[in-house]
Amino acid sequence: MTEVDVVVVGMGPGGEEVAAQLARAGLRVVGVESRLVGGECPYFACVPTKMMIRAAHTLAEAGRVGELAGSADVHADWAPVAKRIRDEATDDWDDTVAVRRFTDIGGTFVRGTGRITAPREVTVSTSDGEQVLRARRGVVLNTGTDPAVPPIEGLAGTPFWTNRDAVRTEEVPRSLIVLGGGPVGCELAQVFARFGAQVTVVQGAQRLLPRDEPEAGELLTEVFREAGIAVRAGVTASKIEHAGDEFTVHLGDSETLSAQRLLIATGRTVDLAALGVGAYGVDESARTLAVDGRMRAADGLWAVGDITGEGAFTHMSMYQARFAVADILDRHAEPADYRAVPRVTFTDPEVGSVGLSEADAKKQGLTVRTGIARIPSSTRGWIHKAGNEGLIKLVEDADAGVLVGATSVGPTGGEVLGALAVAVHAKVPTATLQQMIYAYPTFHRAIESALADLG
Repeated sequence: MTEVDVVVVGMGPGGEEVAAQLARAGLRVVGVESRLVGGECPYFACVPTKMMIRAAHTLAEAGRVGELAGSADVHADWAPVAKRIRDEATDDWDDTVAVRRFTDIGGTFVRGTGRITAPREVTVSTSDGEQVLRARRGVVLNTGTDPAVPPIEGLAGTPFWTNRDAVRTEEVPRSLIVLGGGPVGCELAQVFARFGAQVTVVQGAQRLLPRDEPEAGELLTEVFREAGIAVRAGVTASKIEHAGDEFTVHLGDSETLSAQRLLIATGRTVDLAALGVGAYGVDESARTLAVDGRMRAADGLWAVGDITGEGAFTHMSMYQARFAVADILDRHAEPADYRAVPRVTFTDPEVGSVGLSEADAKKQGLTVRTGIARIPSSTRGWIHKAGNEGLIKLVEDADAGVLVGATSVGPTGGEVLGALAVAVHAKVPTATLQQMIYAYPTFHRAIESALADLG
């Protein structure tokens, strides 16, 4: 048994940050990770997928030359994309540099699967056996989530893809069925379609991006269909078959789809029981681990990131890390505030959202007013012409006179979202926003038009 100050189980972005800050503060910290230090983001999510998206968007822009600037002969080639992911983003999925970054500041790293076996005790299963770690101050969990695989008849045992397989691929499939129309499914569907795959998205909900405003999902569906990406919304897969080099997906009793590859993008999951949180008296059957504003799940147990259910985003994990560190070091900090959580789906157009949707605001009993401006009808949208799809939607608490949510869809939707996130977070009065000067001609100027539409 080894006694230390803090054990961090799961060295994703948030766990890595917590462990590093505590080590710099002089605590004896052990970081435990069974896969790659840095988590999903640098190896299978944020970083490599955005390299894929950047390449796919470049192909799309090149394809617009004929409408805007003359002519161009464009040929897609996946090899540079795969090489960039392997060499620049992931070091061929090797975390040596990340591990060294932590140990160089005094941290101790253990490669293995950690399980809480008693309060303030973690047992790590390693290739050499089991190691028991006792934590004087406590345990921090940042284990992230895994792709959720639905219990569809015939799916188990087939060579289906998750996002991890899609990122590692060395070639583009000739055809692809994507189960799931959330951010991951939509981003990867568009990427592979732009590189020549025949793509169909099957979405159980009634629209793409069901967490976002309906207008965003409807607009993205139009863009997909115009680009040849089939969208089947409001249907689910009832059975999967795989033979030779082909998947067959049964939708209901009569319709079938076939493709070379099948990508499962139906959400994320975490197994709290496998982590042993029951040792702290926590409900192991819950979908997520509830924490307070200081990231405490129990006395001597903190959690940050996806596992808390506040948003599976790197920026959320990093945000929560600061509160866990402050609490462990007995530093004063205001509790975490989630009223202006931003998120971006990096499709073309980008879909950025912050705060409450119109439906969520109404569920909370707010008096809601909304305003919408369409990007194509703005001056910048008209100038941009090809690829100018987008909109700005504002959700106002009419009684308080402040925005409680906003959506920014467009060629730079994620960047325009920044101004709206500030407005929601700081509770800037709508009247003040209406008095601002918005640069001309910009995409963000459409915010002014959306404010005018509020009335």
